[in-house]
Amino acid sequence: MPELPEVEVARLGISPHITHKTVRSVEVRNPSLRWPVEPKLAKILHNALITHTSRRGKYLLVHCLCHDGASGVLMIHLGMSGSLRIASLDAAPQKHDHIDWVFDDCVLRYHDPRRFGSVHWHDVRDGDYLQHPRLIQLGIEPFDALFTGAHLLARCRTRKMSIKQGLLSGDMVVGVGNIYACEVLFRCKIHPETACADLTRAQCEQLAVQIKHLLQEAIAQGGSTLKDFVNSDGASGYFQMHYNVYGRTGAPCHACAAPIMRMVQGQRATFFCPVCQPASKAIHA
Repeated sequence: MPELPEVEVARLGISPHITHKTVRSVEVRNPSLRWPVEPKLAKILHNALITHTSRRGKYLLVHCLCHDGASGVLMIHLGMSGSLRIASLDAAPQKHDHIDWVFDDCVLRYHDPRRFGSVHWHDVRDGDYLQHPRLIQLGIEPFDALFTGAHLLARCRTRKMSIKQGLLSGDMVVGVGNIYACEVLFRCKIHPETACADLTRAQCEQLAVQIKHLLQEAIAQGGSTLKDFVNSDGASGYFQMHYNVYGRTGAPCHACAAPIMRMVQGQRATFFCPVCQPASKAIHA
């Protein structure tokens, strides 16, 4: 599944091609995504101006000024296998190309083989888009200045769940999906089964710093290659070449040469080094 770095890479890739440009038409070939696409989307966005793009969690946001003077936000989630690509006007749509936004000089094309992604339209006359049901429950952004060790410690103090599951919950901080949760816990030498409430202030400080660094590195390297995920130009990211633990079951740890182990937490695979990330006495008990 595309995670925060992949979504941010997609946003950075499409933004120069669509910002300050006018949507001439919209073609929805298959509205049956995870949630049905707004039936009037083509009418709403006809001759709409794209003012800018942004991101909230794993949602890529396209801000629009409509022809009738109203404004709104397209909220695009890439789901398990979605991608956004910039295509030429004469490029024929392929299988699983479900939505086109056509501009004067290019097409923004939404591709999703599994159709587990979504495209929502939010009219700002209905309220702040950040209060939309898909966004309102999301935690703090990892690059927000308020995301600190103190913030993380406060969120962890009363939680008995493991830190790995806490990071995946999305309400402590957004964007730390399965891959990056495994990798950041390795960097911080924290066993993934450690209870959130057992983390020290120093560990929370280190986690906050390393989460920022890890996600920034992944964005700079184009994200990870996740099955069908590609960037807006069709190229794959290559952050996966720098994984320390994720997907490396049985391979030697880059730090100590011990074999990387795999376990399942909350139906998600977790990868860790048993030597670099030793289990606490509380876990053994």
